[in-house]
Amino acid sequence: MGDTTIKQKGGSFLISSIDANDIFTPEDFTDEHKMIGQTAKQFIEKEVEPLHEEIEKQNMDKVVSLLQQAGDLGLLAHSIPVAYGGLGLDKVSKGLVGEIVGTTSGYGVAHSNHTCIATLPITYFGSKEQKEKYLPKMASGQYLGAYCLTEPSSGSDALAAKTTAKLNKEGTHYILNGTKLYITNAVFSQTFIVYGKVDGDKFTAFIVEKDYPGLSLGPEEKKMGISGSSTRSVILEDCYVPVENVLGEIGKGHLIALNVLNLGRFNLGSACMGGAKAALKLGISHTNERKQFGKRIAEFGATKEKVAKMAARIYAAESLQYRTADLLESALGEVYDTEDQHLVTKRLMEYALECAICKVYGSETLDQVVDESLQLHGGAGFIKEYRIEQAYRDSRINRIFEGTNEINRLLVPGIFFKKAAKGELPALEEISNAVTRLNVQAKVEVGIDSLTAERQVIQQIRDVFLSLAGLAYKKFGNELNEEQELVMKLADIGIELYAAESAVLRSQKAIEKLGQEKEKLKEQLAKIVTEEAVLKVQRLAQEFIGGLEASNEADQLLASISKQLSTYRIENRVTRFREVAACLNESGQYSC
Repeated sequence: MGDTTIKQKGGSFLISSIDANDIFTPEDFTDEHKMIGQTAKQFIEKEVEPLHEEIEKQNMDKVVSLLQQAGDLGLLAHSIPVAYGGLGLDKVSKGLVGEIVGTTSGYGVAHSNHTCIATLPITYFGSKEQKEKYLPKMASGQYLGAYCLTEPSSGSDALAAKTTAKLNKEGTHYILNGTKLYITNAVFSQTFIVYGKVDGDKFTAFIVEKDYPGLSLGPEEKKMGISGSSTRSVILEDCYVPVENVLGEIGKGHLIALNVLNLGRFNLGSACMGGAKAALKLGISHTNERKQFGKRIAEFGATKEKVAKMAARIYAAESLQYRTADLLESALGEVYDTEDQHLVTKRLMEYALECAICKVYGSETLDQVVDESLQLHGGAGFIKEYRIEQAYRDSRINRIFEGTNEINRLLVPGIFFKKAAKGELPALEEISNAVTRLNVQAKVEVGIDSLTAERQVIQQIRDVFLSLAGLAYKKFGNELNEEQELVMKLADIGIELYAAESAVLRSQKAIEKLGQEKEKLKEQLAKIVTEEAVLKVQRLAQEFIGGLEASNEADQLLASISKQLSTYRIENRVTRFREVAACLNESGQYSC
């Protein structure tokens, strides 16, 4: 099994554009996708929401009961193969369920953690015997799981872990010693994916059951938000783990830890996007009901601008999430049952760059939306009686979960340069082409359709990324990773490119299918996304160049970038904001 199923190389959007018909969008959901989504939605509305207050008070018996009900409905089984009691659904289905449970705070954290990073290590790296033993129980909810990577002295630098694993004299058990910190689902989990170093240096994964002697839990952490989730330390003191519970190969635990986190980041992006939709709905509802100066707050222009910008940001997040879901499925859809761990690892790594963007863009979309929605509530937003107050507190953790956003930003250019060095992406050639294009006299293309200008400026943003990447690499070479201030800005340009392109291609595809009149809202949202991206990229390019020593080459490049991006005319913004806000106010929620 080679790479024939992969749609395109990971990170290739940084090199070249694709046809609108080559991306998956929410408009492409199948009946099966809609069915699993509807099942999840009904479960959340009928079973989870009525218990909201109980969950917030950390009634973990209720959380466990709900998780087991979700198991009965198949909502824990979407990413487990049919052969092991699961549904074996695609990554679009995974994204849909993740989006819907992402509206539920503490319960959603528990659900997503179990179905993703606590289960997928066994799904992708477990032996046949391990899969047969654990996956059916995890699919049903009989067993709930936790993922144990962080330690008191190691967070983002996971491989600096101090937990040790030593084989006993009989050769039957590994004896684990160490402490794992901030472990979600710890209090009710039956299985823990634990990482430790065999003989002090071979980083290895283990499946540890809660009843193994030597495993204990610390007290519940008192958190700022997501109060309905369990977060405890997991303490291993001469914890005896059978040798058959080594997960994957000894010394290869990093391949499991880091690659499963890729899917965790994708999953987190889905949950954040769902949470953002829910927060926007709260804001729209409040501004449609509350009056000031004799008018509904929703009628004020400043409110309309906020609502339109929030909706556009969500539209971009939604577009890039489901685009990525389809890419992941092309890479992973055929490796559920393979025992070729090299292939599994390779496929899990393929879209690590895109998954990092899902996490960063999704979590920051949620933060922006809850902040603005709370602002639209005025003083009421600061009162616990209103759900937006909780949403505001709950959102903050997502920029830290699954690797901080800073770490994930560093991955974007880092992976790009690694793929370029391996010859997986034709970076040198495209960097040269990008510089050439930027130096050509800027001109506006004749409009083929209503999004011609947006497609043109997206290519210009791509050229900005490539040309700045080339300039930085020319100056710093392999030491570029030490220039984090520059790398972060390069990452943000790449992120804006992926978001804007995903939104524009989605809208173009919809318009080609149903016509501009019927898809006017999608067109407007794509334009807002692109406008915001251009404004941000202009600033980022100036900051990037300003971070370097002055040179004619850098000055000329900045001038070329400014001239090219200035050809994109930003106009009719106020009218656009008002039209988008009118559509959302009429529907009472995010819709497109």
